[in-house]
Amino acid sequence: MRPLTKGLLAGAAGTVALNLVTYGDMLLRGRPSSDMPAQLADRVADRVGVGLGDGEAGEAREEAAGALLGYVTGLGVGAAYGLLRGGDGSFPAVAAGPLIGVAAMAGSDVPATALGVTDPSSWDLTSWLSDVAPHLAYGLTTACVYQALP
Repeated sequence: MRPLTKGLLAGAAGTVALNLVTYGDMLLRGRPSSDMPAQLADRVADRVGVGLGDGEAGEAREEAAGALLGYVTGLGVGAAYGLLRGGDGSFPAVAAGPLIGVAAMAGSDVPATALGVTDPSSWDLTSWLSDVAPHLAYGLTTACVYQALP
């Protein structure tokens, strides 16, 4: 199987793991979903001159676009890992996982910070854990699935 395809498949599995951890956290703590992805999508749309609309329809489009940006990040980081890793089997998943997780976290948090949607320097420990844990699950799952694929 080609490294890009393996990376995309691994990134898809990692994205599922990220969502499971995120929604599990929401269920356990009774916390609402983050509006950061929707806000990021709105800012990006404004920057590129695409209107998402007003009212309920606009809010629904922002939420959908934010979710799609998350999938693009998850698949993109997985694909990049596949291309960088290639056929080399010498890098263990336990070492690659956290690095992949950091890359995915940066893929979402850096643009959001740059566009003024969030400020990680103002996050408390709980906020950091709510961001780190799902991304770590993403990274470990992506690395393990990549390694498990033929």
